[in-house]
Amino acid sequence: MKKAILIIILLVFVIGGFFGFRFYTKYYGNNIKKDGYVLIPHNAGFKQILDSAAKYVDSKEAFAAVAKEKDLEKYFKPGRYHFQKGLGNAHLVNMIKAGNQSENSFRIGDFGDVYQMLGKVTKKTELDSLQFVKGLNTIAAEKGYNSAEDLKKYFFIDTYNFFWTVTPEEFFKKFNDQYNEFWNSERKAKEQESGLTREQIYALASIVYKESGGKKDEMKTIAGLYLNRYRKGMKLQSDPTVIYAINKQTNFQRPIKRVFYKHLSTPSPYNTYANKGIPPGPICVVDKNSVDAVLNAEKNDYIFMCADPARLGYHKFTASAEQHAINAKAYQDWLNSNNIK
Repeated sequence: MKKAILIIILLVFVIGGFFGFRFYTKYYGNNIKKDGYVLIPHNAGFKQILDSAAKYVDSKEAFAAVAKEKDLEKYFKPGRYHFQKGLGNAHLVNMIKAGNQSENSFRIGDFGDVYQMLGKVTKKTELDSLQFVKGLNTIAAEKGYNSAEDLKKYFFIDTYNFFWTVTPEEFFKKFNDQYNEFWNSERKAKEQESGLTREQIYALASIVYKESGGKKDEMKTIAGLYLNRYRKGMKLQSDPTVIYAINKQTNFQRPIKRVFYKHLSTPSPYNTYANKGIPPGPICVVDKNSVDAVLNAEKNDYIFMCADPARLGYHKFTASAEQHAINAKAYQDWLNSNNIK
């Protein structure tokens, strides 16, 4: 009798363990065969969700069964979800239902215009570039600007995190908040002291950024030089403004590396060889250092600068036209010897 009872108890444990193991495996055991990100758009159907998950799960059937039990078809949240090893079906389904998506990193570089920037950014968003442009155009109009391009000064070069489902409004808010934080009372005071408008500050900052190649250690010197030229009534004669004018005409499809004499007459309000004064706006997205360089420009007597072939990425500065001619000749010789066109 006792033996029979022991056998029954053992069978209960075995059967319970079997079903318990199946339950655990179905809901909580690892069902990921490889790490990856599942993209679920707003208008996704249940089949689309299952098909997207199928690339990363071991058992599509087990995932589908748990998803159906938990009403994922009705209650999913759109987003970019990280399917990583060790996660079970219950965790995966709950993650999608709760909308616990993973952010994506976006690098905002020295893009020539906002449209070029959005073309890159929206490769990592649910909405396409046309939808983002439309949204930013609306924001620009609300701020009294003509188009999204007039919002360029709100963006700073850096790496940012956004969700795949980010809207144009959410996207811009991050930069608008950063812009307002950057322009604190101290910087506003220096803006007043400079005698420049904010648009002029950004335009000069973009020239400083391009001329310096983003290197902080020359920015204040370059800013001082261009302010000297501007206040003397001289043309700024900045090569990057010519490059921008040409690239703008070709929608940045055929970038040029070297400025020749024939390029200097390119018709554009941004061409500082053809026009006196500061361009009507920035020629690229800038970083905070370049704006600060204009606000804290070095006081010097330089009015000429030329790339230094002995220190690539850096420049030779002078107040002498004769010395500048020598420096320019050395650089032109270096370009020719290296067949840079």
